[in-house]
Formats: sequence, C-alpha cells, structure tokens
Amino acid sequence: MATLFDACFNESDRPLDAEALLAGLGQREVLVASITDRLDAALIARLPATLKLIAQFGNGVDNIDVEAAYARGLTVTNTPSVLTEDTADMAMALLLSLPRRLVEGAENLIREGNWPGWSPNWMLGRRLRGKALGIIGLGRIGTAVAQRARAFGLVLHYYSRHRRPPQLEAALEATYWDDLDAMLGAVDIASLHTPLTRDTHHILDARRLGLMRQDAFVVNVSRPELIEEPALIGEIECGHLSGAALDVFDNRDGINPRLLALARSGKVVLTAHMASATLEARIEMGETVIVNIRDFFDSGAPPQRVLPESRGRPATR
Repeated sequence: MATLFDACFNESDRPLDAEALLAGLGQREVLVASITDRLDAALIARLPATLKLIAQFGNGVDNIDVEAAYARGLTVTNTPSVLTEDTADMAMALLLSLPRRLVEGAENLIREGNWPGWSPNWMLGRRLRGKALGIIGLGRIGTAVAQRARAFGLVLHYYSRHRRPPQLEAALEATYWDDLDAMLGAVDIASLHTPLTRDTHHILDARRLGLMRQDAFVVNVSRPELIEEPALIGEIECGHLSGAALDVFDNRDGINPRLLALARSGKVVLTAHMASATLEARIEMGETVIVNIRDFFDSGAPPQRVLPESRGRPATR
C-alpha cells in the first residue's frame, strides 16, 4: 500500500476515537477502516470533503452507517470472499468443541491439574455423527461449513432467504426449510451464517430460542447481534439448551458476567473473534483492499462495493 499510494498508517494497531481518526485522516481521499472504527452518521458528516472512498478491511460493515455514507456520495467497499475457508474452519472447530467438551477437558482438568484419571462415566460428551445441524444462511461460509459437517456425518438442514439450486442440495444432502421456526424445532445444533441486516437482527430471539429442542446447541461465528444474548444465557442457565459456542458476543461494555460464568462451568465456549484470524486471511484482506482502491480510481467500479439495504443488500460474509 505504501508503494502504491501516499499512505498514512495507524502504527499502534489500536482503535482510534473519532477525534484521533479525523486528525489522522486530514485531507486524504481514502479511509481504510476496520470493524473497530465506528463510522456513524455523526462522524460521516464530519469527514473531509476530499474523502471519496471508505475501504473496509474486513467483511462486516455494521460499524459503518452505509446509508449515511451513500447519501454523502461516499463509496464503501469490503473484503467478503477471502474469509470463507478460515471462518468455516472455526465454525467446525466450535461445532466439535462444544458437544465433546474439549475446552472444558483441556482447561479445567489438564491445565489446572484436576483430572483424577480415566473412568467410564467421566467427562461424557455427545456424539456428533447423526446429529441434525441447522444452518441459518447457506451462503459462501454456510456452504463451506455444510461441506465440512457432512464429512463428520451430520444431517444437514438449512434456512435461507432463497432456496439453493437442487444440485447443491443434492451434493450436500441438505434439506431446505422455508420456515425458520419449524427448522429450529427439528435440529440439534443451530449455526449462524447470515449477514446482519434489519431483518436478521436478533433472528434468534427469546421466542425462537424457546422453540429449539431440549439440550440443543447454538454456534455463532457471524455477528453478535444475530442472537438476543440475554435470552440465550437464560435458556442455558435454566437447562433448556445444553450450551453455545460463540466467536462473537456483546462486549461493548465488557463481557456479560453471566456469560463468563457459563464459560467457566463448561456450558459455553468463547473465542476472541478469531474466525478470520489467520495470517493468510489478513494478507488476502489487505490485497483485496488494495484492489478495491485501485479499481475505484481506475474505473469507478470497485469489485466489492457495499450498497445500503434500500438499494441492494450489503455484501455477505
């Protein structure tokens, strides 16, 4: 990037507040943002008139008021396709870790020195093969998760805005549901792979979580706002759901103490938003940002442009 452009970098690798971001931006034409940069309507209104492009380093754009940016004539891009394999790998790792109690066994028993030795009824988990997996959103990542899950013998179900082609359903041996409520009542594990939009905010709310099978699990590597977190915590605390594996969760004011307590008890697995955290993904994300910038100035048509929901759905993860 420094070779191609007159670039200024945030060397600290820490989020900047609004004033620091504006000071660093100066009169530049491009802002390369990440999910920790909160570009709301108020901040977008204060961006310099020279700015033409917000090139997001990442797939999600819920940190950006895309409608406000569009209204100001700013183009917004993201880096969606490079994260598919790494995010699917993380989802599968969480799918394995939760029913087999992997984190609990490694952390609480081995590292803490609490393992009394093997016995027939010690640390019993649940077999994965034969369980029904419900994928909410069969896009790029949802499909990659389905391919991995099929190899582990899971029975695949999915809910999506649009039904996928028959060839894909046949290859995955996946059953389509046009009613999410009905699917949730038929699966042992629900895994979220849908973008955050007005329609998907709290797509797993208290009512829908209550529809799930006794002892079911929830996996989320997408966006925390897809789940009504207090309701999820309550369903696990009361014993209706067996647990959850979350790479994303609400931490704006610190992690919910009740969620941490469930993690300590082995009912919840928490990872630190690591789904895309591979060296390969970060390099590809940076390369995609550069392609978006170059194409924006060369042709005005960057390949990964994000539009407001009212003019076309945002690019999906």
